[in-house]
Amino acid sequence: MVKNQHSQSVLVVEDDQKVRNLIKIYLLRDGYEVIEASDGWEAKKKIETLHPCILILDLMIPGIAGEEICRWVREDMKSNMPIIMLTAKASEKDKINGFKLGVDDYVVKPFSPEELMFRIEAVLRRAAARCGILRIAGFTIKLTERQAWIDGEKLDLTHFEYIILQTFMQHPGQVLARDQILAFIYENDEKVVSNRTIDVHIKHLREKINNKSPKNYIQTVRGMGYKFVAQ
Repeated sequence: MVKNQHSQSVLVVEDDQKVRNLIKIYLLRDGYEVIEASDGWEAKKKIETLHPCILILDLMIPGIAGEEICRWVREDMKSNMPIIMLTAKASEKDKINGFKLGVDDYVVKPFSPEELMFRIEAVLRRAAARCGILRIAGFTIKLTERQAWIDGEKLDLTHFEYIILQTFMQHPGQVLARDQILAFIYENDEKVVSNRTIDVHIKHLREKINNKSPKNYIQTVRGMGYKFVAQ
C-alpha cells in the first residue's frame, strides 16, 4: 500500500463505532487526518466547518440520511468533494441511485479495509488530476505551474527534470525505455535531447530527490530503461 504523505483529511460518517474505529486505524496508518461523524447532522456541520478532502458516507445513518447528505453536497453546496458511499445496500438499483447522486465510488459492506484504502487513494488521485494536481507516494506536482514537491518540500528542478518526473509519476511501476522518455519530452520540445543526455538528467533528478528523501524511487532496469517505484 502506498503511504499517503499529505495528511489529507477524511470525514468518516458511520453510526457503527466499531466500523468507524476500523476505518480510522487504516486511515491513520496511511497518513490521513481522520474526522468522524456518527449522524447526518454532525456530518453536515463538519463538512461546512472543516472542509474535508473526501467523504466516506454510510447511507443508513441517524438524523439526515446519507442520500440527503450527498444531494446537499452536490446540489446546495455545489461541491465536487469526492464521496465514497460505504453501505450495506448492495442491489444494482441502490448502486445506480448512488452514482446518480454524484458519488465517486460505491463500496458494499462487509468490505475489505485494504481495498477501501486503495479506493480512497484512487478517488483522490482522480480528483486531483481534475484540478491539475498529480500526487503519488510522497510526490506532488502542479501541472499548470510546472512545480514539484516531495513530502511537502519543493524540488528545484530544471525544465527537463520536471518533464521526466511528471512522466514517471504518470507511469508508476512501468519500465520506460529512454526512447519512450524522449517521446514525452518531444511533445514539448523539438529533438534537443539525446539518449545519453536523458541519463544525465535522471542522475541529477535522483540527486535532488535523494537530498529530500533516501528512498530509491527511480530505479534502473538494466538493458531496458528506468522504472518509477512508488514506495
